[in-house]
Amino acid sequence: MSLTVTVLFAVLLHGRVTLASDPDPVLDFCIANTDSATNIPCKNSSDATVEDFIFSGIKSHGKFSETGLASIPVNVNNFPGLNTLGVSLVRADFEAGGVNVPHFHPRATEVAYVLEGKIYSGFVDTQNRVFAKVLEKGEVMVFPRGLVHFQMNVGDKPATILGSFNSENPGLMRIPTAVFGCGIKEELLEKAFGLSAKDISKLKCVAILLFYIGSVVASSFM
Repeated sequence: MSLTVTVLFAVLLHGRVTLASDPDPVLDFCIANTDSATNIPCKNSSDATVEDFIFSGIKSHGKFSETGLASIPVNVNNFPGLNTLGVSLVRADFEAGGVNVPHFHPRATEVAYVLEGKIYSGFVDTQNRVFAKVLEKGEVMVFPRGLVHFQMNVGDKPATILGSFNSENPGLMRIPTAVFGCGIKEELLEKAFGLSAKDISKLKCVAILLFYIGSVVASSFM
């Protein structure tokens, strides 16, 4: 392979790696234009005010789900000032015994900070190793991008965490919903998990409920 071809290959490979994450901004800021009547992606910078860079929606917890979790995402969908900046946030509150079901974020690494309470928190790597520990107030844990992770309040009082992401829109896939709520043939699921058709049906009902809860939460901030 000639030197020219080698260099070209390296440049193209670097380009692919770079495009795998949020692109670098080319302006000081680009407040997402929420006016559907125009195709202009950014609000005119001369019209920007300090309020465009402030979000007040996480002063208190959201509505708790059946799993005892109340989460409020702070991303480009409900905070246009984050547009092109490559960061986002989530506030998650747990009732005693509350669970954040196994899930992953396809576009971001997460750093979770415990504000209050005791949270059993962990992730699973591609070798099926579990890295988990009970975190207490003031402790931080990182969940590498794309890896399945989970949280559960193991204290007898409510708990709260703040999660930060290195993407303006990290994405969210809950494992129960992704597997049992997406229309995969039941025969395949029965064989994959060694479960009966009745068991699969029960799990599908749970997955549909989780999907509905997630959709309601997400639509509240669009």
